[in-house]
Amino acid sequence: MAEKQGQGLETTIKTGLRTSQLNVDLAPLLKMNESEIEERVRGELDSNPALEPKADPDDEGSTPGGEKDEGSTPDDEGESDFDFGNNDDDDNGDDTAPNYRASNHSADDEYYGPTAVEEPTLSDYLMQQVRERDISPEQEIIAQYIVGSLDDNGFLQRSPSAIADDITFSDGRIEVEPADVEAVLKIVRQLDPPGIAATDLRDCILLQLRRMPVTDLVEETIELVDKYFDLLGKKHYDKICASMNIDEHRLRQLIELVRSVNPKPGSGFSGGTSETVRQQITPDYEVDVDGDKLTLTLLNRIPELQISESYTRLYNEYNNTKATSRAQRDTMTDIHDKYNRASNFITLLHMRQQRLFKTMAAIVKRQHDFFVTGDESQLKPMVLKDVAHDAGYDVSTISRTTQGKYVTTPWGVYPLKHFFSEGLGEVSTHTVLQALKKLVDDEDKSHPLSDDALCELLNKQGYDVKRRTVAKYRDRLGIAVARLRKTI
Repeated sequence: MAEKQGQGLETTIKTGLRTSQLNVDLAPLLKMNESEIEERVRGELDSNPALEPKADPDDEGSTPGGEKDEGSTPDDEGESDFDFGNNDDDDNGDDTAPNYRASNHSADDEYYGPTAVEEPTLSDYLMQQVRERDISPEQEIIAQYIVGSLDDNGFLQRSPSAIADDITFSDGRIEVEPADVEAVLKIVRQLDPPGIAATDLRDCILLQLRRMPVTDLVEETIELVDKYFDLLGKKHYDKICASMNIDEHRLRQLIELVRSVNPKPGSGFSGGTSETVRQQITPDYEVDVDGDKLTLTLLNRIPELQISESYTRLYNEYNNTKATSRAQRDTMTDIHDKYNRASNFITLLHMRQQRLFKTMAAIVKRQHDFFVTGDESQLKPMVLKDVAHDAGYDVSTISRTTQGKYVTTPWGVYPLKHFFSEGLGEVSTHTVLQALKKLVDDEDKSHPLSDDALCELLNKQGYDVKRRTVAKYRDRLGIAVARLRKTI
């Protein structure tokens, strides 16, 4: 079965940006979910006259020669089928093995409206990343306090000294110095979303800029924010240009990059530290199940974009014209800027589609058994670096492409974060959590099981967990300590 691109993306326009700069501009697009990217596309169409949707929807799926295109693909390598076979690493390509293929809905397919789902909090998301790091139990406790001190926008308003005092005098388990908190804070500030745990807006912007690939544009923007942030806020552009020895056109590019970062990195999550909230979402992917065969669909409802013919003519005309006045130079600069912005945006949308598709394909391959059965116990241990290895991207890219994204399956709608867990050996954390929940559900409520007893029973079932891990998992499930579960 060949894939159908559906509402594809025009990719024949050559971009004027280097790959490193494209990757910088791509980062915020990767973090957007389906609704957000649709809004961004509408904004670009409204603000840039050089950009337009493809005029005739009847041409969708047709090649320049008029023949129907049966097999375009969002994949970088141009493969038309993703035949993963089974989920074993030593798959020998047996023709009888189950497989999944990728496709993309077209405009007249079923529309997926908003769905109510449980959304984890910012604290949940950050602590999941913390547990993937090689840190000590004491550092994890400190990280919990740091994460718990973040405001709704993801900013840290308390000093390391105050947090150290809280842990030492309130927790009672460990004694902590401000230097210990500062060491863990450096780790937290490396987590996604970028900019988290910043002390103020300037710090937040710098954290995000320093996570971007190093280019001249990024380095100059870091200098702008680091040294001239106050002047930037007061719009003293002449002073900035003079101090940095740049012209207004270059300053506009630097400011555009500053505006591309998220000034409130925690705002995309629900508040609180342990509860989940219900929100309306639109799935980004669909996985259909037919026996052992899985069909992955990227639910792309973005219209096909192109550069308008009138702007292409203007661009070509002014490319072959020598400016004779300042007004003509300004007009030429404006046309070039809009043309290049449209070209780059089209390219970025295509790159975004490629990365989203390959990331989800890697997740589906690793979690094949769950998608076939819907059985939580079939979820395998999987962390960001596993998917990064399979998809061929770096961990930060996978973090962005999975953030805030959802997949609809026959078993329900799931956030992509649901499929990640640190695992215990060959056993997924989800499996241990289910086993722990069953033990508590089946316990004698007049004599509830202590954490020691739960640990012993889990060990007998083959789960190598410690008492401290049991307590952590019990908290994650929202299960009270034994004495509070006791009933008469």
